[in-house]
Amino acid sequence: MHIVDGALSGEVLAIGAALAAAGVGLGLKKMDYDHLPQVGVLSAAFFVASYIHLPLGFSSVHLILNGLIGLALGWAAFPALLVALILQTVFFGFGGFLVLGVNALNIALPAVIMFYLCRKGITSPVPRNAMIWGFIGGAGAVALTTLFVAGALALSGEAFWLAAKLTLIAHIPVMLVEGFVTGAAVLLLRKVKPEFLQLSEDWFEQALISDSASRSVSKPCSVSTSSPVSAPDTVSKEARHG
Repeated sequence: MHIVDGALSGEVLAIGAALAAAGVGLGLKKMDYDHLPQVGVLSAAFFVASYIHLPLGFSSVHLILNGLIGLALGWAAFPALLVALILQTVFFGFGGFLVLGVNALNIALPAVIMFYLCRKGITSPVPRNAMIWGFIGGAGAVALTTLFVAGALALSGEAFWLAAKLTLIAHIPVMLVEGFVTGAAVLLLRKVKPEFLQLSEDWFEQALISDSASRSVSKPCSVSTSSPVSAPDTVSKEARHG
């Protein structure tokens, strides 16, 4: 998923760097520094997961985990992923410094988008619903990242259109794997460490109360359908016995 130096046009590099810088600035502003160790753990998780990769033209195929990072960090995913990308560039030569802004934007922006789309779903009191939304967050983040990478390549010239198409096709299995991994991780973190997903200690009780309240409002009132006692019949029976 790392685009290498020399593959993109100057205009795409400049726009990507500017947008990535804005995202990092907003992420640092919104970051809760009490959760800084969590940011470091997730940055390291991305660093390790994307270390094992297969080259694919001007990009590469590997696990990303940006969906899980986005669900847990929100806008703080920008600085977390940028640090990991810088370390990968320095130590392993992945991507490059000139394309660093575009790579950060392609991976971090889908993470933030999934945060806003799936955040409410992963707090559902029903574990199955939370896992489904976790799957959507993981797979959706990879899908958006793939589209962004393909778009960056396509905008840099017709010579990269084939590489853009290959990037889209090659990441379909990665989307499914990331979806299952993120869904399972959401279930586990809800049980053992909900604060890792920025969930309060009483989030589950609040979710249950909200869910039961919504169900009681939508539940229709039951109407009795039992037949009333016929008064004339009762009177006539008493008259015959009298």
